[in-house]
This record gives sequence, structure tokens and C-alpha cells, in this order.
Amino acid sequence: MNKILVGHSPDADDIFMYYAIKFGWVDLNKTQFDNIALDIETLNQATLKGVYDICAISFALYPFVKDDFALLKTAVSFGNGYGPKVVKQKGKKLKRNFKVALSGQYTTNALLFKIKYPEARITYMNFLDIEQAVLDGTVDAGVLIHESILTYAQDLEVEIELWDIWQELAGKDLPLPLGGMCLRRSIPLNKAIEYENILIKAVKVANDNKILLSKMLLERDLIRVDYDTLQTYLNLYANDDSIELSDIQYKALNKLYALGYEHGFYDDLIKSQDYLIPSEYQELRDS
Repeated sequence: MNKILVGHSPDADDIFMYYAIKFGWVDLNKTQFDNIALDIETLNQATLKGVYDICAISFALYPFVKDDFALLKTAVSFGNGYGPKVVKQKGKKLKRNFKVALSGQYTTNALLFKIKYPEARITYMNFLDIEQAVLDGTVDAGVLIHESILTYAQDLEVEIELWDIWQELAGKDLPLPLGGMCLRRSIPLNKAIEYENILIKAVKVANDNKILLSKMLLERDLIRVDYDTLQTYLNLYANDDSIELSDIQYKALNKLYALGYEHGFYDDLIKSQDYLIPSEYQELRDS
């Protein structure tokens, strides 16, 4: 039996999209998927070190690992009219060099934030600690991600949303790329295609059975929010658009990478379609 180690974040959309595998709803074809849930920046750093066979990453990380990992077409999260939020204490005026907490150096929100606010003083911390750091004044502002965008304290207010920054930088017609998954290139191609297809099926099955799977996750205390908040969150980040990358999502990714290249964060200008698993190999092999 093949064993594959999968890293994903503990936020609701990643757990939701993966657990159709954990609950045995998808045929694994003699493959054992072992999973570990860690915060997204820990996963980004682990991918730089090549720790996991398949791993959730911030899309902004991908150009740094493109030679060792293929970009998967599934389990993707995009914002469309929404996204991470820059929050501050109510009534607080932010200076040009305000101190801000971000969830990690390689996160997509960090890339866009640095382009928008080049003079801000950045500190990195676990995403679960950012809200409290803003409340107690350790930082002037913080970028909230995951479920925190729906549940932050009433003493905080939104300075700007990452969606608005994205619209300013990228234009009006593209969704905001946030996170996806990648697969180690050293895995044989036929197996890589098989694993990606399993994950595509898992995300589709999860999406088709959203109510049942949500209840099962909540019963097992795998989710940090209540049922109604979970449904709101999943409608944002784990939906029909998460199953397989679309043409407009590829355009959005390519715009993200172009922005990073233009502002000196990447050494190379890449197109996301050039780094996918060539699934047409299987079709040719079977023909």
C-alpha cells in the first residue's frame, strides 16, 4: 500500500475539503493518506523544506517551490468580493509606518500587503494570535484570515479588506487567489495523476454533501465555529469553485505572480498553467 503524507491547515475549508478522504467516502485505490493539520505559514515553511508529499500552501509561496512541487488543480480557495481583513482598534488612526501582524512571510496576504503598504512595520505570528495582539495594542493592526474574518471582536473595525487591495492592484474582474495545494515532483507521474484525481473527487464529494459532512465535523470538534458560521465560511471558500481551477482562476494566479515579479518578490515571471501535473499523459496512456 502506498502511503502519502498530506499537510493541510486547521481552518474549516481545508478540513472540510480533506475529510471526505478521512471518512472513507472516496476510493483510495490501495493508497493510505496520512494527514497533519498545521497553520498555513508552518506548511509554507515545510514545503520549502520538502517535508510533505502533498501540502496546502499559500498561492504566493508557489514560485519559490515550483521546481520541486507541481501545482494541483483542486482544493483551491479564492475570494470573490471578500477575503482577509486588515483590522485595528475602533477609532485608531494608522500612521504610514504602522506596526502590523501578518500570519506569515509567504502568505498571499503578506505579498499583497507589502505591495500596498511598503512602509509598514511587519511582525509575523500565528493567525490565531493576531486578533488579540490588535486588541491589546501589541500591534497597530493585523490581517485576519480564515474564520476570524467572520468572528472578530466588536472592539475592532476594518481598515481595509485584502479584496479591495487586490482590486486596486489587479483590476476589477479577477477573483482573489489565496491558497491551494502542491505535490512533490519526485512522485511518479502516473501516481501523481492518480493522487490529484483522488483529491478532486474528495473536494467534489465534500461539496455535494456539505450539510452531512459539516455536522460530522462539528460532532467531532474538528471545527472552531458553530454550524451557521461554518456554512457561511464554506460558502465563501469551499464551494463549486474549489473543485478544479477554472480559466479565470488561472488568470488571477498569473496576475498575482506578475505583481510579485514586478515588485521584486520573485526572480522569475511564471504562468501557473506551466506547472500543473500533465494529466493528459494518462489519457494518452489509456488510449
